[in-house]
Amino acid sequence: MLSDWHLIYSSQYLHQAEFYKAVLEDFGIQAVVINKKDSAYLFGEVELYVQSDDVINAKQIINKEIL
Repeated sequence: MLSDWHLIYSSQYLHQAEFYKAVLEDFGIQAVVINKKDSAYLFGEVELYVQSDDVINAKQIINKEIL
């Protein structure tokens, strides 16, 4: 499934990744959040992926939101 998808953001916090996903979707960019956190021990990352055609635009949008 993720062969054409690229990681553009990772965090320890699900709400941050979901926020950036919503922002990207507002710009018409399809995004997927994959939660790799271990539910019992609460370690791991939450990752945000976009399709390869959207990587540059998505990174620019995320960087503007972070600043």
